[in-house]
Amino acid sequence: MRAITIAGTTQLELAELPEPVAGEGEVLIDVVAAGVNRADLAQAAGSYPPPPGASPLPGLEVSGHRRDTGEPVVALLAGGGYAEVVAVPGGQVLPAPEGLSLIDAAGVVEAAATAISNLVLEAGLREGETVLIHGGTGGVGTLGIQIATFLEARVLTTVGSDEALPVVAELGAAEAWNRRIIDLPDAVRRAGGADVILDVVGGSALADNLAMLNPGGRLVIIGTLGGASGELPIGQLMAKRARVIGSTLRSRPMENKASILEATRYLVWPQLASGAIQVPIHARLPLEQAADAHAILRQGGHIGKVILEVAPPSGDHRRGRRRKA
Repeated sequence: MRAITIAGTTQLELAELPEPVAGEGEVLIDVVAAGVNRADLAQAAGSYPPPPGASPLPGLEVSGHRRDTGEPVVALLAGGGYAEVVAVPGGQVLPAPEGLSLIDAAGVVEAAATAISNLVLEAGLREGETVLIHGGTGGVGTLGIQIATFLEARVLTTVGSDEALPVVAELGAAEAWNRRIIDLPDAVRRAGGADVILDVVGGSALADNLAMLNPGGRLVIIGTLGGASGELPIGQLMAKRARVIGSTLRSRPMENKASILEATRYLVWPQLASGAIQVPIHARLPLEQAADAHAILRQGGHIGKVILEVAPPSGDHRRGRRRKA
């Protein structure tokens, strides 16, 4: 099978490898497309190794067909998605959502599961609360804004340019700011503060995030783009009765991932089918251009997901209405 391997520092190479063999409780998927995530860039740079026993190949989400039934599906992986065939625990496979082409469906499951696991299951976001989502134009950000809006929360978000402001407003953000030119803590305080913050920045934003939290607020850290350590004002944390939650999806036990995916399917799949939630696609590239896909994420400024097209889908792959990218 064709697959992308990591050679050296950040270097991606197309290779011919043996197909994986399905273990107990696993299914084989003939991959149509794979979503590209920042975790893939971190793995290629050597700073985010796969969990023990996982495939050393990059790629955390795919769409394709179950080899045993032919059913169109999406799957959440611990690694190995940049390949023509993957072996996945059965609990981490979902029917492909209606309303998307099978290619675009490759960009759904990781971002949606990340948003559901952190906004709903970890932070307990409730109707009427205010959530601040850092990085509103990324894969998690674009879906997170829409999911939080569907849950009837008020959404604040940050973007990297003035041009992106109307994009996140259309997705449902009540207020948005260009993080490069705004005093964000002051802007969020004037907006009433945040009950929940979904943070991809990490250490450098720790003190500002805590300052923006309302009493009883929850800060969920899911990334370290701004560094892996920072100073935490303990007195302020205690006075606000706030919580700081560290969260990853990749390294969770299989049973936990299966529960998250069931919640994701229940909450998100009907909204995708109806068109209430959409998946912005920034670019679709062939598998052999994986390095170019990584460069897009590394440069920043993209809107939504980047997809690697691994193989042409069979039959009618436009399962429902094709969404505008």
